[in-house]
Amino acid sequence: MIERILTVGGFTLVSRLTGFLRDIMLAAILGAGPLADAFFVALRLPNHFRAIFAEGAFNAAFVPAYARIRTQHGPSAASLFGDRIFTLLIATQAALLALALVFTPQVIELLAPGFSREPQQFALAVSLTRITFPYLLLITLVTLWGGMLNALHRFAAAAAAPILLNLSMMAALALAALFGSRAAYAAAWGVLAAGVLEAALVGGDAARVGLFTSFRALRWDDDVRRFFKALVPATVGSAGTQLALFADTIIASFLSAGAISALYYADRIDQLPIGVIGIAVGTVLLPEMTNRIAAGDEAGAHSAQNRAIEFALLLAVPCVVAFLVVPDLIMRGLFMRGRFTAADAHAAAMTLVAYTIGLVPFVLIRSTVAPFLARGDTATPMTAALIGTAVNILCKVALMGPLAQVGLALATSIGAWINFVLVLFLAARADFVRSDAELKSSLGKLALAGLALAIALFLAAPAVAALFSSLPRLRNESELLALAVLGGLLYAALVLALFGRRWLASLRARDKKAVAPPTDALQGLHQ
Repeated sequence: MIERILTVGGFTLVSRLTGFLRDIMLAAILGAGPLADAFFVALRLPNHFRAIFAEGAFNAAFVPAYARIRTQHGPSAASLFGDRIFTLLIATQAALLALALVFTPQVIELLAPGFSREPQQFALAVSLTRITFPYLLLITLVTLWGGMLNALHRFAAAAAAPILLNLSMMAALALAALFGSRAAYAAAWGVLAAGVLEAALVGGDAARVGLFTSFRALRWDDDVRRFFKALVPATVGSAGTQLALFADTIIASFLSAGAISALYYADRIDQLPIGVIGIAVGTVLLPEMTNRIAAGDEAGAHSAQNRAIEFALLLAVPCVVAFLVVPDLIMRGLFMRGRFTAADAHAAAMTLVAYTIGLVPFVLIRSTVAPFLARGDTATPMTAALIGTAVNILCKVALMGPLAQVGLALATSIGAWINFVLVLFLAARADFVRSDAELKSSLGKLALAGLALAIALFLAAPAVAALFSSLPRLRNESELLALAVLGGLLYAALVLALFGRRWLASLRARDKKAVAPPTDALQGLHQ
């Protein structure tokens, strides 16, 4: 399982790195003012719906259902199920796209009501959204095909697809700069082109292994009925999470110019460990636990979850420390060039600190909800998510005045902790989680390593700044790189000192023993 996590995490890391290059270009060309705010609203709208109808709710319901059907009834039954869901997706997404294109002004007025004070900014957001919104239909198909591939333990294509979004947007921005076109429109067309490229990549991989879907007559059979029984609460839970993000955009549109951009850039940094670690671990863990539970191996499922949490925290701890100790340097080193000023960097840095308070639950939440989803229970995670969302929105209203966009990010972190603690409590009550001795020991050692790393970075940062103070150019970048190398080496040494050289090998050995699938139970996966 760890090898698969590294595969997904590796491609996700490349995606995040190319995403940073993309955001550096956006920051330099669009800055963090009204033009950037209009584009980010146009980018957020299809992404909100994608998170509700595609990657969030759909994956939670579809991947366990498809894996279970293929395991228990074979590839033919799974193919029939996939075709019927494909037909439903095409029909619903086409209808949603038509409505969105017709009512775009009303949607923007609802999502960013503060833009109505600036008619030109409002009109630009409407135009850009009409270009970006068809991306939703394409990425929904990518999610379907990616879920089918994941059930066969093929993760590479779906994990690599987001890289194409970054490359496409960068190419569009470069062409706009070369030919003097309007950069915001170029970036929007880059988003749409990326949807076509991603669909071609993942759909092509699905076709190569015989998983490509086709239209089928819709029938309300037991598999489809069970899928929708899981999909409805998963959609409600995802909608609740996205409602909180909608609230961010709505409230930030009334704040001073640049608030939406500060949220965006801070979230981009915060999403690095969430995507590379949390989502990668959850993506691999869900089909593993589904197959184990379907085969009656509860002990193996629990052990797989423990190893996943252990591995996720091993990689997440240095990110938490860095984001809390040197957030200003991170933002200056990555984005402070062109129209992105030191003041913009500081605003984004304070927002990053607030987001980081909730980074641990964000990284672990997919691993903690996996035992529910693997059993087809999406209602329990939905309940926890809605409670967390309610607390999140209430805190946003309370904190927006004194803390501006930092308060919005802090509210997000508070809601994440509420959601995470509730899921853990409900999972423990249902005996869906069982922490073993190895996990408990690792938690203490990783906390100690994180504390030591934080103290070291705090003490080293002024010395590194003085060392590079005479550089006329690339000073921030040099400081950030030096601290990253220093911190990485120190953390590696701390892990070796606390765990011993054989710990990672032992972790991998226990992981393989826990999740090696019984041949007879999963025979259908390899036919």
